[in-house]
Amino acid sequence: MDQQIIDFILRITTEGLLMIVIVCGPPIILSMIIGLVISLFQAVTQIQEATLTFVPKMIVIFAALAALGPWLGSSLLRFTELCFEEFPKLLF
Repeated sequence: MDQQIIDFILRITTEGLLMIVIVCGPPIILSMIIGLVISLFQAVTQIQEATLTFVPKMIVIFAALAALGPWLGSSLLRFTELCFEEFPKLLF
Protein backbone atom coordinates (compact mmCIF):
# COMPACT_ATOMS: atom_id res chain seq x y z
CA MET A 1 0.00 0.00 0.00
CA ASP A 2 0.99 3.55 -0.57
CA GLN A 3 2.45 5.39 2.45
CA GLN A 4 -0.13 8.17 2.03
CA ILE A 5 -2.99 5.67 2.42
CA ILE A 6 -1.38 4.12 5.50
CA ASP A 7 -0.92 7.57 7.07
CA PHE A 8 -4.56 8.41 6.33
CA ILE A 9 -5.81 5.16 7.88
CA LEU A 10 -3.70 5.71 11.00
CA ARG A 11 -4.89 9.32 11.28
CA ILE A 12 -8.56 8.42 10.89
CA THR A 13 -8.24 5.53 13.33
CA THR A 14 -6.51 7.68 15.94
CA GLU A 15 -8.97 10.54 15.57
CA GLY A 16 -11.91 8.12 15.57
CA LEU A 17 -10.83 6.55 18.84
CA LEU A 18 -10.26 9.98 20.34
CA MET A 19 -13.72 11.01 19.14
CA ILE A 20 -15.25 8.01 20.92
CA VAL A 21 -13.58 9.07 24.17
CA ILE A 22 -14.67 12.70 23.73
CA VAL A 23 -18.29 11.87 22.94
CA CYS A 24 -18.79 9.05 25.45
CA GLY A 25 -16.58 10.33 28.24
CA PRO A 26 -18.63 13.10 29.87
CA PRO A 27 -21.92 11.16 30.21
CA ILE A 28 -20.12 8.06 31.50
CA ILE A 29 -18.02 10.00 34.00
CA LEU A 30 -21.06 11.90 35.29
CA SER A 31 -23.01 8.65 35.55
CA MET A 32 -20.20 7.09 37.56
CA ILE A 33 -20.05 10.07 39.92
CA ILE A 34 -23.82 10.03 40.47
CA GLY A 35 -23.71 6.26 41.02
CA LEU A 36 -20.98 6.67 43.63
CA VAL A 37 -22.88 9.41 45.45
CA ILE A 38 -26.09 7.39 45.47
CA SER A 39 -24.24 4.25 46.59
CA LEU A 40 -22.75 6.19 49.50
CA PHE A 41 -26.23 7.51 50.35
CA GLN A 42 -27.64 3.98 50.26
CA ALA A 43 -24.82 2.68 52.45
CA VAL A 44 -25.33 5.42 55.01
CA THR A 45 -29.12 5.17 55.15
CA GLN A 46 -29.26 1.40 54.54
CA ILE A 47 -31.86 1.90 51.81
CA GLN A 48 -31.34 -0.94 49.35
CA GLU A 49 -33.65 0.10 46.53
CA ALA A 50 -32.29 -0.86 43.10
CA THR A 51 -34.36 1.72 41.22
CA LEU A 52 -33.00 4.57 43.33
CA THR A 53 -29.87 4.83 41.15
CA PHE A 54 -31.65 4.58 37.81
CA VAL A 55 -33.67 7.81 37.70
CA PRO A 56 -30.94 10.23 38.88
CA LYS A 57 -28.44 8.70 36.45
CA MET A 58 -30.87 9.05 33.55
CA ILE A 59 -31.61 12.67 34.45
CA VAL A 60 -27.91 13.54 34.70
CA ILE A 61 -27.05 11.76 31.45
CA PHE A 62 -29.87 13.50 29.55
CA ALA A 63 -28.90 16.85 31.06
CA ALA A 64 -25.25 16.33 30.12
CA LEU A 65 -26.17 15.37 26.56
CA ALA A 66 -28.49 18.36 26.29
CA ALA A 67 -25.84 20.74 27.65
CA LEU A 68 -22.94 19.29 25.67
CA GLY A 69 -24.96 18.39 22.57
CA PRO A 70 -23.89 21.31 20.37
CA TRP A 71 -20.22 20.84 21.22
CA LEU A 72 -20.34 17.07 20.75
CA GLY A 73 -22.29 17.46 17.51
CA SER A 74 -19.81 19.95 16.10
CA SER A 75 -16.92 17.63 17.02
CA LEU A 76 -18.61 14.73 15.21
CA LEU A 77 -19.34 16.98 12.23
CA ARG A 78 -15.69 18.05 11.97
CA PHE A 79 -14.57 14.42 12.09
CA THR A 80 -17.10 13.44 9.42
CA GLU A 81 -16.02 16.33 7.19
CA LEU A 82 -12.40 15.27 7.60
CA CYS A 83 -13.26 11.74 6.51
CA PHE A 84 -15.28 12.83 3.49
CA GLU A 85 -12.82 15.51 2.38
CA GLU A 86 -9.62 13.51 2.73
CA PHE A 87 -10.74 10.14 1.42
CA PRO A 88 -11.38 11.22 -2.20
CA LYS A 89 -7.91 12.82 -2.33
CA LEU A 90 -6.40 9.36 -1.88
CA LEU A 91 -8.15 7.97 -4.94
CA PHE A 92 -6.51 10.35 -7.40
